[in-house]
Amino acid sequence: MKIISYNVNGIRAALSKGFLTWAKASNADIICLQETKAQKEQLDLSLFQELYPYNYWFSAEKKGYSGVAILSKIKPNKVVYGTGIEYMDFEGRNLRADFDNFSVMSMYLPSGTNGDRLDLKLKYMDDFQGYINQLKKEIPNLIIGGDYNICHQAIDIHDPIRNANVSGFLPVEREWLDNFMKSGFIDSFRVFNQNPHQYSWWSYRANARNNNKGWRIDYNLVSKPLKDKLKNAYILPEAKHSDHCPVVVEIDNN
Repeated sequence: MKIISYNVNGIRAALSKGFLTWAKASNADIICLQETKAQKEQLDLSLFQELYPYNYWFSAEKKGYSGVAILSKIKPNKVVYGTGIEYMDFEGRNLRADFDNFSVMSMYLPSGTNGDRLDLKLKYMDDFQGYINQLKKEIPNLIIGGDYNICHQAIDIHDPIRNANVSGFLPVEREWLDNFMKSGFIDSFRVFNQNPHQYSWWSYRANARNNNKGWRIDYNLVSKPLKDKLKNAYILPEAKHSDHCPVVVEIDNN
């Protein structure tokens, strides 16, 4: 079972850059999208139907902003839009699909780099932790794929010294992500790859991507009961439909 998480930074823009051709070649069973920046009615859903007959979209109320989606070849038993926490759901940041042996969530955590958004991000992080603590009691086999907008450790960012006071690498953010993992999740990528210079996002400025001056802020976090089901996890930096790239986890679904 191949599951991909991908912040597309606008699904309509990604489609114009060959997203569907890439998706077909990826042979993923499930793709979690973040930052779709589109209302469902703005999309020609028939474009997705052949590859992913089960596709679900949860948009922000504000047009052209945020939004998450799940594309699946397998019909889920249940789809849950949002968390029930109003200010989170208002921005279209959480979508979950429940299957027989596991559940997959597409999650887009806010950036804290704009104005007073850091306070909102920190509040979201705390409330999300509480929500997941309860959800795990009901659904122990959970995969949360998404853009967390946080680098976990110095190995996950190209310049940890200069970025030490930048949102996305602040001590308070890193501590939260560390505690979130310790609450029962595994960073699937680091199970299989401990090498530095492995990133999932690059600024559009200063030729950052070509120089691989990036950040690893996209994760497939897998709950600990699924640990023995992990088969592989990796990043696909050659996919260039966005300033992010896809991150992949493969699990045994038997």
